[in-house]
Amino acid sequence: MGPGDPFDASTDAAAVISAHGMVIGWTRGATALLGYPEQEVVGGSARRLLAMPEDPARLAGIVGRCRAGSGWSGRITVSHRDGRALDVELRVSASFRVGDGECFLVSAREQHRRWTMGQSVLDGFLTRSPVGMAVVDRELRYVWLNDTLEHLGGVPREERLGRRLSELLPGLQAEALEGLMRKVFATGLPVTDYEYEGWSWADPHRRHAYSTSFFPLVDGDDTITGVCYMVQDVTERWHARQLLTLVNEAGTAIGQTLDVRATAQELADFAVPRFADFVVVDLLEPVLSTEGHGAWLPDAGPAPARPLMCRAAMRSVREGAPEAVAQVGDAVDFVPPPHDANLLIEGEPLLIPVLDPSDSLWATQEPLRTAKIREYGVHSLIAVPMRARNTVLGLTTFARSLNPVSFGPDDVLVARELVARAAVCLDNARRYTREHTAAVTLQRSLLPPALTGGTALEVASSYLPADPSGGVGGDWFDVIPLSGARMGLVVGDVVGHGIAAAASMGRLRTAVQTLAEMEMPPDELLAHLDDLVLRLSDEESAAGAAARTTATFIGATCLYAVYDPVTRRCAMARAGHPPPVVVTPDGHAGFPEIPAGPPLGLGGMSFEATEIELAENSLLGLYTDGLVAGPDHDMERGMARLGEVLARTDGDLAALCTSAVRRLVPVPQPDDIALLLTRTHALGADHVASWDVPPDPAAVGELRARATRQVRDWGLEELALTTELVVSELVTNAIRYAAPPIRLRLLRDAHLTCEVSDASSTAPRLRHARITDEGGRGLFLVAQLALRWGARYTDQGKVIWAEQEIP
Repeated sequence: MGPGDPFDASTDAAAVISAHGMVIGWTRGATALLGYPEQEVVGGSARRLLAMPEDPARLAGIVGRCRAGSGWSGRITVSHRDGRALDVELRVSASFRVGDGECFLVSAREQHRRWTMGQSVLDGFLTRSPVGMAVVDRELRYVWLNDTLEHLGGVPREERLGRRLSELLPGLQAEALEGLMRKVFATGLPVTDYEYEGWSWADPHRRHAYSTSFFPLVDGDDTITGVCYMVQDVTERWHARQLLTLVNEAGTAIGQTLDVRATAQELADFAVPRFADFVVVDLLEPVLSTEGHGAWLPDAGPAPARPLMCRAAMRSVREGAPEAVAQVGDAVDFVPPPHDANLLIEGEPLLIPVLDPSDSLWATQEPLRTAKIREYGVHSLIAVPMRARNTVLGLTTFARSLNPVSFGPDDVLVARELVARAAVCLDNARRYTREHTAAVTLQRSLLPPALTGGTALEVASSYLPADPSGGVGGDWFDVIPLSGARMGLVVGDVVGHGIAAAASMGRLRTAVQTLAEMEMPPDELLAHLDDLVLRLSDEESAAGAAARTTATFIGATCLYAVYDPVTRRCAMARAGHPPPVVVTPDGHAGFPEIPAGPPLGLGGMSFEATEIELAENSLLGLYTDGLVAGPDHDMERGMARLGEVLARTDGDLAALCTSAVRRLVPVPQPDDIALLLTRTHALGADHVASWDVPPDPAAVGELRARATRQVRDWGLEELALTTELVVSELVTNAIRYAAPPIRLRLLRDAHLTCEVSDASSTAPRLRHARITDEGGRGLFLVAQLALRWGARYTDQGKVIWAEQEIP
């Protein structure tokens, strides 16, 4: 073995050979190298295996050298068992004795041919590498660059060498690259994968993206003598990443509202100029209609060749969109020729990478658009049908004119994704708009079409539905005529939004009208209404459990008031509702202290009524919380603002109501808003006549005469006879069956009302007397003669009344 090379039996082919050339020992490495197993070679000659030199003089010299203790090493060719010739490094150790014999240890390793790269090969590799490379000195001047970089940059090698990048390509990008080079010189650390976008000399009509890395060049004493930088064209990767980013950004920019036209405009605004120079969104007319349910389904039969659409949105890089033939709101029927409406139904995008205005089909079928194409240089187009939930919505068209790059297949994928996202948002907006319109229609149909306060009140109202994002709520108000020239005032707010809330509002409004017709005082009316809401809530819970859906809790707030123009007193009670606002004739605004009471639907708690006196021409305002909540949700501050707005009570009441809502709610709110304003009037003494009734049947005649004279004095001669009969029957019944004190009162306002009050709480009952009965026809006659009649209870007893219509 050679000096300093220890024998390694684990890697070398080794054998022990005697001085006579006989194999004494054989290792596994030797078997692996030459292919001969141990049993075939041990005891045999090693000459034929190792192809030892035939020259006796050389052999004698090797053996003599090894016997002298020096050993020998060299390269020879040996023969494999299969006949192959192997180049090996052979080592022969100094001789040693085994027993009485002299032996040598021989080891061999196969020599693999080393490939050496000459300078010409290295230069060819660097020069023709697909990666652009260059070397700059400490002054950032080019000292070497390869052919690829010369091709990418477009500046000949002769003009680059000895000059800086900023001298060749002035601009911010060149300055940024040189700044990175200086950073490498300063820190000694490489800068990798710096990406930027620029123009390519080889493809001047398309912007390319490049990835650049900078590495320091260090000499023997660790001094940085230059910087090598490599440039690679990563346009495809850059473009794919940009398109992916574009699609992701579209998810947040499109569909911010639940308005069909706004969503279409968001699509157009987003795509220009990011993706196209000109975008139009044309929607089928049923999509834009609040009553529409979409256009066609794929199985709905053949579509018309020229579908009637409406331009919903448009955007251009040129201000004013001069490329457009039709403006937003115009009817259009554009489908790129030679296609027809089946393009919309099939749903596949149409790519026209090169739009030729000289095409005969375009010139024949779309002459105006062809003229615009020529005028503004529109050269590439993508038309994508808008479909969502198997429903055709319209067509979106993307075009390029200023951007010289034509649309390609990758752009079609992006356009399809943008339109698909917008189509879902459009369909959601369409469905929501239709439901919102239905809810608003239901809400308005359930509200009173016209309000009248008779002679007791001047009335004005304002209802403002919530903005579409909040959904229609259940606010309502009403003015209910009651007996005795009194007026019932109610305002309420149902919990929730949508059609369900509007329907619940209608049920509660009907219930309030029914209970008010029963002449219930405010606190009792709210108690009955609370029971009704509890029952409706139980029904909703049972229905939700049966359908295995979440039950909808029905709750509401309400305020009910009764104003009497004779006494100018107003009794009111509230169930979790804000108190009314009262503005006196001198302009002082205040909020009466009325016990709040629980909201309707909780049950188990009572309501308390409060009675206040209102001066004539006082302003009484009932409202829902949406009017005073405000953006800060401070109810007290909102109520104070309401009082300030209503303090100017002079002028037209309707105008005041409208301006108050506009000032308090200048922008759409997520909750409904209802405001009911009334200006109180008093029923003067010349419209009221009353007499005490003695508990003596003989007094009936005198009272009939007084009532008849009073009716004639009011100029109601035609009602004298019927009034005489009504007074006779009501007074006679009170004397016979009721308890004193008894009093007769006539009221003249919109109707002529006859009232008889007594201290009894027994209610009269209308009977249908038989032929043989001598009595029992009094109330029947009253019911036939009067417009309507009834009874109401007071703290002192009851009042029986009958109204006649004044001719």
